Amino acid sequence: MQTRFTRLAIAAAFCASMGGASLAQEVVKPRDEKTVWPGLTAAGSVLLPNGWSLRPAGNQALVGDFPVAVAVHPSRPILAVLHAGWGEHEVVMLEQKSGKVISRAALKETFTGLAFSKTGDRLYVSGAFDDVVYRYDHADGYLSNRVDFAYPAPRPKPADPNEVAQRVPAGLAVAADGGFWVANVFGHSIAKFGPDGALAGEWPLGDSSFPYALALDETRNRLFVSLWNKASVAVVDTAAGKLVGTWTTQEHPNEMLLAKDGKTLYVANANRNTVSVIDTETGRALETIGTAIDPKAPSGSTPSSLALSADEKVLFVANANTNDLAVVNVEKRGESTPLGFIPTGWYPTSVRLSNDGKTIFVANGKGATSKANRDGPNPLVPGNRSVREYIAGLFRGTLSIIPLPGPAEMAAYSKTVYDCSPLASAKNVERAEGNPIPAKVGDPSPITHCVYIIKENRTYDQVFGDLPQGNGEPNLCLFPREVTPNHHALVEQFVILDNFYVDGEVSADGHEWTMGAYATDFVEKTWPLSYRGDRRVPYPAEGAQQLATPAGGYLWDRAAAKNVTYRSYGEFIRNGATPDDPATTTVKALQGHFDPKFRSYDLKYTDVNRAKRFLTELAEFEAKGEMPRLIVMRLPNDHTAGTSPGMPTVKAMVADNDVALGMVVEGLSKSKFWPKMAIFVIEDDAQNGSDHVDAHRTVALAISPYIKRGSVDSTMYSTSSMLRTMELILGLDPMSQFDAAATPMAAAFTSKPDLTPYKALPARIDLDERNTATAWGAEASKRLDLETEDRADDLVFNEIIWKAVKGPASPMPAPVRSAFFLPKR
Repeated sequence: MQTRFTRLAIAAAFCASMGGASLAQEVVKPRDEKTVWPGLTAAGSVLLPNGWSLRPAGNQALVGDFPVAVAVHPSRPILAVLHAGWGEHEVVMLEQKSGKVISRAALKETFTGLAFSKTGDRLYVSGAFDDVVYRYDHADGYLSNRVDFAYPAPRPKPADPNEVAQRVPAGLAVAADGGFWVANVFGHSIAKFGPDGALAGEWPLGDSSFPYALALDETRNRLFVSLWNKASVAVVDTAAGKLVGTWTTQEHPNEMLLAKDGKTLYVANANRNTVSVIDTETGRALETIGTAIDPKAPSGSTPSSLALSADEKVLFVANANTNDLAVVNVEKRGESTPLGFIPTGWYPTSVRLSNDGKTIFVANGKGATSKANRDGPNPLVPGNRSVREYIAGLFRGTLSIIPLPGPAEMAAYSKTVYDCSPLASAKNVERAEGNPIPAKVGDPSPITHCVYIIKENRTYDQVFGDLPQGNGEPNLCLFPREVTPNHHALVEQFVILDNFYVDGEVSADGHEWTMGAYATDFVEKTWPLSYRGDRRVPYPAEGAQQLATPAGGYLWDRAAAKNVTYRSYGEFIRNGATPDDPATTTVKALQGHFDPKFRSYDLKYTDVNRAKRFLTELAEFEAKGEMPRLIVMRLPNDHTAGTSPGMPTVKAMVADNDVALGMVVEGLSKSKFWPKMAIFVIEDDAQNGSDHVDAHRTVALAISPYIKRGSVDSTMYSTSSMLRTMELILGLDPMSQFDAAATPMAAAFTSKPDLTPYKALPARIDLDERNTATAWGAEASKRLDLETEDRADDLVFNEIIWKAVKGPASPMPAPVRSAFFLPKR
């Protein structure tokens, strides 16, 4: 299969996959010249829904679902690329020069580990939650004779019930004799297997250490282990088989690179914008290299992979979240100098150089945005996972093949990287005089209180597709005015936001983006395994795993730092066993700052009851004369329970959510705090539906006396834009590069307040309507896990919701992605 494409060839390939649709049909056209929509631009770049752009260097080869690692054959012009996304897990073997796929080897499951033997005649691959390492014989790009190396005994049962029972092999290091070392990321240990595959030993590295990657120095009998959750590198004496020390790095050390002479170790720190450079003879840190395009930028670059030039004078660092390679001169140890940046595809996970040092290879985990598929196939029967229109299946990873650039090319590439980042332009947003959204943190605002309401999983078209004022598609509208009268009245009375996008893909990363303007590398690399159906994989977010916490913290951390009062109603909160039992939280900053009587995600509990509980506290705030300046609230029931027998119908649950939102807004707008208030409403993600602009486009509301009443604001906004707007109002510093770079929602606000309160509308449908045992999809719904958000198979769940609303005979349209991939030559 030839995968190296020219512009024309790849465009034709995508058109063919869309059933012959023309390019013009798939590019969303703005209603006026000033409106900017995500997708392919006239300049040839791709504008992502988060406001960042892609114009990758080199030629691009389409590979597979979320490539996470690349291994270069030690002597042949062959690459191995490992895929560990929502779809097929596999190893893809390619020709280095052309990017042509030679062969594919399917895997049940994998997680980052990939390494050739010293001679290249064997390839080792981690087997993730199956606690196995695969070994293949390799010849000329073909893999054969797979051998599974498993542990002879299961991991001892962890004392902590929240601990994973499996070891989960991750990083691998192959010795000269054919034996190999394994980092057991969830088992908090390393292990050694002999050449015959027998387990030679296993050594614990401490609770919650999460060993990730390995670097082996056989000359000095040392193994270096990056401890993902400990901001350090463990040093193991391989001859004695014991831990001999730990060296400090920064948060989330992941991939490491050992210089040929063994004296210098480079460590990528994903939760910072840095690489630690360590003298291996003393353990002393020689320097910390910054990898962000702005040295003052908050965290968010996510350095995830490292490569050295053939002469080891130049270091290449893959910045996953900002879509570039940082290029650094490291010829003088401890005295590095920046050389510039190289643009990549979306979310680069691995960078490698050819053996002759003339070519750079970059695996782009999310490719260059998924193809538009308005005319793609409809979902098949429940249980069939072969269709790819579900958002997690829209990531078609790519491999960039980039000739080593010279000085002039580096200058041009660096300019492209800066042009693709909104960091600089975000500082120059135009505002009318007197606009209540401050231009910078610390400037005054007449708004003093923000209420932030998070809902679950709807697209813009699903709810507002029937609004003629906005850019909607009526045929995709599942929950029109009859089901959501308050949503419709609120946007019509205040502002319609029809160009607003979530930054996450699913709830696991969506809630992280919603509260932290960032999802860590741990979240990004873990959620696809869980969402593809492996229930052994822990839910990685919402306070469930410390490794999910961004370096910049969450919104409440920023509030605490500025002495801004705050309170959570259900967000990052764990329910009690029953609605009468108090809720708890594992998040330190929320201790004493949440309502233990407010029920978090529980589809058997109504949003109306949640609204009533909040209004009870609001009355108390009124009596006291003060209310927390930042309130975060969860209203999750628009997620729905599908057609589960006995549960409320899909329409009833969305209507319940609508009534609750109306109750909350009415209560707030009639309170004494209303004159100085702004209410923001968002979905944590948009995975459960179709949208004709982009699968990330979502339901978003801005409600305040200072909103331009009855307006349509088609400015391109994202989750991070909403966060940035609240930060500016409350005087909070940004949490990551993404809220720092996001466009504030100033265009939706005016200097002249209108204090008219909102009057909530009653439900127009029966909120007590229940699913029957014979409802379409009832049997499939029974088998879905609806106790935790997004644990259900969304391909099944989406179709159940569609047919529950539209009828069993109605085919469900596939969501549309606004940009398809055009490589840069």
